[in-house]
Amino acid sequence: MEPVRWGIVGYGWVARDYMAPGIREAGHRLVAVCDPGEAARAAAEAEGARAYADLSGLIADPAVEAVYVATPNHLHREAVEALAASGKAILCEKPMAASLSDAEAMAAAVQAHGIFYGTAFDQRHHPAHRLMRDAVRTGRLGTVTAVRIVYACWLHRDWAPQEGHDNWRIDPARAGGGALIDLAPHGLDLVDFLLDESIREIAALTQARAQDYSVDDGALLIGRTESGVLASLHVAYNCPDALPRRRLEVVGTRGQMVAENTMGQVAGGRLTFIDGASGLPEDVAFDGDASPFTEQVRAFGSALRRPAEREAYAAARDLHTMRLVVGAYASDRGGGGRLEP
Repeated sequence: MEPVRWGIVGYGWVARDYMAPGIREAGHRLVAVCDPGEAARAAAEAEGARAYADLSGLIADPAVEAVYVATPNHLHREAVEALAASGKAILCEKPMAASLSDAEAMAAAVQAHGIFYGTAFDQRHHPAHRLMRDAVRTGRLGTVTAVRIVYACWLHRDWAPQEGHDNWRIDPARAGGGALIDLAPHGLDLVDFLLDESIREIAALTQARAQDYSVDDGALLIGRTESGVLASLHVAYNCPDALPRRRLEVVGTRGQMVAENTMGQVAGGRLTFIDGASGLPEDVAFDGDASPFTEQVRAFGSALRRPAEREAYAAARDLHTMRLVVGAYASDRGGGGRLEP
C-alpha cells in the first residue's frame, strides 16, 4: 500500500509522543503540522515536517492527504469543517467536540462534502480488545450480560506533560466537561466495538471530590444496549497512578474476559479468559508490542486506500457516542439520560 501523507492540526503531547511515532511505525509519512505555538512548530520541523501557524497553510499543502485533528475539544468543529470543505480525509480526536451542537455540525459537514472521516478511538485497535471482540462473536463467552470498565488517572491542576503545556482539560469552556467527557467516550465506544451494538440508555453520577478545579474529577456511568447488555464505567481524574486503574471486563454465561492495563496510549497489558464452568483462568496471548496508535494509523490508512474497508468508520455512530456523553451529564442534573434511536 502506498504510504499515506499525513498532516496534524495541534501538535501537543498526544500528537507528538504517540501519533507522530505511530505514523512513522505504520510506514506512513508526516509531511505537515499546524500549530500556533512556535515551540510545537519547531518540534515538528525537527521531525522533518513542514510547519504552519494557521490551518489555511496546511489545507493549501497539496501533499497532505489525511489530517489528524488533536486540538482542544472546542476547536474541533472549526478544523473539521474547513478540512471537510477542502476534501481531505480526517481523523479527529475524541470526544468529537466540546458540545453536541458542534458535533452535529461536524457530522453535517462530513456528509455534505462526502469526505472520509473517523473519530480517533484508538482503543478499538488494541490487539487484546480485538481478541475480546472475537470471543464475543464466536460465542466463547456465551450470552454476554455485562461490560465493566475502569479507566482512571490522576490529573492535577498543574499537569504539564511538556514545556509550556496548557491544561485545557480542566477548563469547561474548552473541554466541555471533565473526566466524563474526556475518558468515558473510549469506554462507550468500546462497548459498541466489542458487542457490535451501541448503548441506548444511559445515566451517570459525577463528582468533584479530590481536585481543585471546576469540572468533574470522577464519574460513574451505567448503560444498557438494545439487546439488554448492561455496561458500567468508572472514569476518574482522582485516582493515583500507582493504584490499579485500568480494567476492562466482558461477562457472559459461559465465561469472562478480563483485560488489565490495556486501556491507554501504550502497548501491552494482560488478557485473561476465565471459564464459566470451572472458574479456571487462562492467559490469552496477543501482540504486546503493537501500539494502539500505530494500529489505528494502519487501519485508517488502509480504509483510505480501500473504500470497501470504510464500514468500520461512521460519523453517525460517533455522533451517537457524543449524545451518550451529553445524556450522561444531563441525567446527573436530573434531566434523564434516555436517547432516542
